[in-house]
Amino acid sequence: MAIPEHRNGTSSLAAKISDLAQQAGRRVATAESLTGGHISCLLGAAPSSSDWYRGSIVAYSSEVKHELLGVPPGPVVSERSARSMATATARLLGADTVVAVTGAAGPDPQDGRPPGTVWFALFDRGAVTAKEMTFAGDPSEVVELTARAALDLLAGCIARG
Repeated sequence: MAIPEHRNGTSSLAAKISDLAQQAGRRVATAESLTGGHISCLLGAAPSSSDWYRGSIVAYSSEVKHELLGVPPGPVVSERSARSMATATARLLGADTVVAVTGAAGPDPQDGRPPGTVWFALFDRGAVTAKEMTFAGDPSEVVELTARAALDLLAGCIARG
């Protein structure tokens, strides 16, 4: 069964991640907020995902971020939140590599941050990096662009070894 191709090529990118993860022997997971499980759906539909994909923690509410993922008190649209989400998910799901996303998809600001603001964290075998990106568009467009960027980050990380 073919994976439906999304307009931004995310299915092809998920298939690339599958190849890379299998070749590298990586166990991959995701921690999602504003994307609500969208990244997980894309990775779960990739070829042979059961061999390398550990799963996702969808922590949409701030309380879940704080209580389950140990995000410190304060704003959740932040670098600190993304880093905590990635690290906790790696531990909870037994993953080598995790991408975490938290942000304001819109239409309203969150934590004083404008719509389209997204923090990404990448946990890779103990090291964590983070970056902020801003996307234009309505909430569904922000979710799609965030998913694409998260998959790009994962692919790049695994490819670098």
